[in-house]
Amino acid sequence: MAAKPGPSETNAFTPSARSEGSPIQGYAILAILLVVALLSWAALVWDYPASAMDMSLPYTMGLSLTPFLAIWVIMMVAMMFPTAAPMILTFHNIQRRRTARGAFLATWVFVAGYLILWALTGIAAFVLACVAEAAVSHFAVPASAFARFGGVVLILAGLYQFTPAKNFCLLQCRTPVAFIMTSWRSGTVGALRMGWLHGLYCFGCCWLLFVILFPLGMMNVAAMAAITLLILAEKIFPRGRLIAYASAAVLIAYGGAVIAMPALLPTFPVRAEKNGGASDIPANDSAIVLIASMRDRSIYD
Repeated sequence: MAAKPGPSETNAFTPSARSEGSPIQGYAILAILLVVALLSWAALVWDYPASAMDMSLPYTMGLSLTPFLAIWVIMMVAMMFPTAAPMILTFHNIQRRRTARGAFLATWVFVAGYLILWALTGIAAFVLACVAEAAVSHFAVPASAFARFGGVVLILAGLYQFTPAKNFCLLQCRTPVAFIMTSWRSGTVGALRMGWLHGLYCFGCCWLLFVILFPLGMMNVAAMAAITLLILAEKIFPRGRLIAYASAAVLIAYGGAVIAMPALLPTFPVRAEKNGGASDIPANDSAIVLIASMRDRSIYD
């Protein structure tokens, strides 16, 4: 018979006598994650028409840092909570088996560390948005040239899918148990650190997929949904790497097409009549303007 492990051999993954806890906590955590994500999607969809109508400052949406960061965090919750759920539940399961007491709270500390990392990326996104808007304003960059630059960004995002950095970070995200076994830290600070580290791997895996929201539209809900499904498929499907490679081919092809025909980019401006004059609106928002125009006509007819 195998000897029982002594105290020195017991580690974070050896269940204690009081380790089992209630599995109901896991279902509660999953339910909370999904409900919060759905509410975040609802907020983005609700806010989209209002944001799309004022495109004079399309990248910052005319916002200062604080409201921009608030919207960014809502975007990250909507897009990343569903994709991070397997890792979060695995962390809770191992924490629960190690010690039933405090596992629920430790899991939300892990989530907090994860979310803090993504919130900080929002500051970088805001700076990038401000630089882009200043460049367009100062240098009077033609819309076609800026759209072609967006095509280059799409191609770079596709090429990144083939890099060792992408593969390494994706591996960490695809193997929750391996990540937790090699990164385990005890206590509240340890849970916060592990959540931060997992967020860092997620960022390394997906950062260029978020950068392409600049050319596709910061509040382009369809683009956000497509990116969310892609990240989820990369993480949970058995052929996740092949999905990443397939998406790379699509991004490269689309980026090349945008370079050849800038009007293929959703944010490429089209001319629209407004109050007797012409104004530029993004192509993907023309339907919103048309609906608003029809509504105004019905009021005055």
